[in-house]
Amino acid sequence: MMHLNLKKTSLFILFLVFCVFIAQPVLAKDEIRYSKYNIHTQSKDGKNAKASYANYTRPGEGHIIVPAGTKLVITRKSRKRFTFTYDDGAKKVVFEFHQPRMGMDVDEYLDKISSAEPTTLDGLSKLDRKGVEQGVALVGMSRKGVMAALGYPATHRTPSLEATTWVYWANRFKTVGVDFDDSGKVKAIR
Repeated sequence: MMHLNLKKTSLFILFLVFCVFIAQPVLAKDEIRYSKYNIHTQSKDGKNAKASYANYTRPGEGHIIVPAGTKLVITRKSRKRFTFTYDDGAKKVVFEFHQPRMGMDVDEYLDKISSAEPTTLDGLSKLDRKGVEQGVALVGMSRKGVMAALGYPATHRTPSLEATTWVYWANRFKTVGVDFDDSGKVKAIR
């Protein structure tokens, strides 16, 4: 009988070691955030999607936009990705992240693209709101509107938000440049 209890205890300790040292890090408690900007994702089944710090704004078939202001439940975080659910847990997104290219860690990035408090599009023009709804940049939109529509630009291609051109990835192979005039309005999309 003593031998059986020792075996169970050993298995339990082994399980704990596995959870602490080997398993992917899991948050102690799910973290509730609200997206400040659209999150462009790609899904094969409509439920499980992938997203990237590169903001693939036109990734092709299965493109789904998680709208700005959406409640996100962050369920996992690591140096290279985070996972969140939305629509009351019905949909899941695995978001790849590249710290060296972004020049910040995943928590800093989450603070840039999401908020602990609900967010709104208040203060955006009618044109900005149209671009956000469609998930595209339109000539005449503000910088704030473009960011809400396309997401936070990847810093390895747009190192400063003061730049006259923000570069977004349309997909893994093609970029889109959004040019701003002196007043901060979109003058061209190329």
